[in-house]
Amino acid sequence: MILKPMVRNNICINAHPAGCAAEVARQIRFARKRKDLSSERRGPVNVLVIGCSTGYGLASRIVAAFGYGARTYGVSYEKEATETKVGTAGWYNNRAFDEAASIAGIDSFTFDGDAFSKGIKNEVVRRATESGLRFDLIIYSLASPVRVDPETGVMYKSVIKPLYRPYRGKSVDMFTGAISDAEISEATEAEAFETVKVMGGEDWQLWIEALAAGDVLASRATTIAYSYIGPALSWPIYHDGTIGKAKAHLEYTSAILNRDYGARGLHAYVSVNKALVTRASAVIPIIPLYVSTLFKVMKERGIHEDCIAQADRLFRERLYTGSSMTLDDAGRIRIDDLEMGAAVQSEVESRMQKVREDNLFDLADIEGFRTDFLRIHGFSVDGIDYSADCPCLGVSISSFDPVGTVETVREGVRGKE
Repeated sequence: MILKPMVRNNICINAHPAGCAAEVARQIRFARKRKDLSSERRGPVNVLVIGCSTGYGLASRIVAAFGYGARTYGVSYEKEATETKVGTAGWYNNRAFDEAASIAGIDSFTFDGDAFSKGIKNEVVRRATESGLRFDLIIYSLASPVRVDPETGVMYKSVIKPLYRPYRGKSVDMFTGAISDAEISEATEAEAFETVKVMGGEDWQLWIEALAAGDVLASRATTIAYSYIGPALSWPIYHDGTIGKAKAHLEYTSAILNRDYGARGLHAYVSVNKALVTRASAVIPIIPLYVSTLFKVMKERGIHEDCIAQADRLFRERLYTGSSMTLDDAGRIRIDDLEMGAAVQSEVESRMQKVREDNLFDLADIEGFRTDFLRIHGFSVDGIDYSADCPCLGVSISSFDPVGTVETVREGVRGKE
């Protein structure tokens, strides 16, 4: 099958199997290059990634496995491919990761199902118990539009809306470069409540409770949920909107987890990460324009990071340094420090005040934003012939491993044994 990106209203509705495998291979290569095989620095041993198939969740799993040799369990809900229909990008990503881990001799298992459900939680506990392991790192990286409450069966839907007043701001079409004014009405109380139910910390807490009750939580475990704050110009639609309210609930939940499980050595953190291109970011007013401008400024200064670079820095410069972790005044991990530096933000703000359609490509990295958006779905990936036939069931990740990454990983794992 010849596959081209199918984009509707800035949402890509298909994926390219070979491109997804190549992207996973690229991230594995990055993690391997960053690994110091002579280092005795402690790292994670048994890792659970809830929301493992794309973005920060996938990158974190790759760093844990291929940067530290950790055994990983992953949980995600993806559409499986058939011989005649493509699956979701996350399904191909999971398949590529598990294949590479198997070749490298690194234990991994991916659970395909609703992470919000009791069933998946029980299945993870059951398999961990049978394997005799306890998780010392639990990463919560879910991003879902809906959640069914496991107790009541009620379905809740999240929205990205401002609170209290309508939002008006600039929007840019990443494919045409057209700038327009967008308006989003304020959320109702019900919409705000439902967004917190979906995107807040309630399910994170249920996961930790389930792992603790099943005795598969290590005595000195760390758990992290991912968040974003961003600059003040985006706050009306993000930080001060429905999503921000849900992120605030994540921070509240981290305090609850530290209170309830601190006696057994659990440390719960919210990690505030850098702005990156996601499947949803292309449709949020001001975000594509801000992110593309940010990319331009950070690339010019040589400090731009993608998901895998951010995950690597989180592990190496925050979680596993061998010393106490630096937190902000609210007790959060901050790896958005390069984005939020005063000089970077000053330049971004200055450019956004000047930007017009005739100077857009000079002041902002629209091409980079568009490429990253397509790459999430396996398109616009270097080295892929998109005019060639590609089987819907995907290809082996070894096809994209010309420098022997997998063999190097296997040697690194032996070195830890």
